[in-house]
Amino acid sequence: MQVDEGITRAFQLLGKRWTGLVVSVLTAGPAYFTDLRRAIPGISERMLSNRLTELAAAELIVREVDEGPPLRVSYRLTAAGMALEPALKELAQWAKTHPAGERAADC
Repeated sequence: MQVDEGITRAFQLLGKRWTGLVVSVLTAGPAYFTDLRRAIPGISERMLSNRLTELAAAELIVREVDEGPPLRVSYRLTAAGMALEPALKELAQWAKTHPAGERAADC
């Protein structure tokens, strides 16, 4: 048995720290950079910028510049990015049903 190529690609991108959280926040709709920073406690500006760049390169988000003044940049999911919403909801439900503390009890 071998790991599926598609799941490998998905986890190479979405398995990176913060990436899933960025996508999850954007499922609610477009957001400005500062809104994303506030919505994801602990993420640095540099890390958020890196993740947004990676997601844009993977064509999961679109970066849109709102002409100013002031100049503002917003981000929104593409159709491919929005297609991740059901999977993210399932993962969230799984995490509620199977808290990390249960793992130790099962061993």
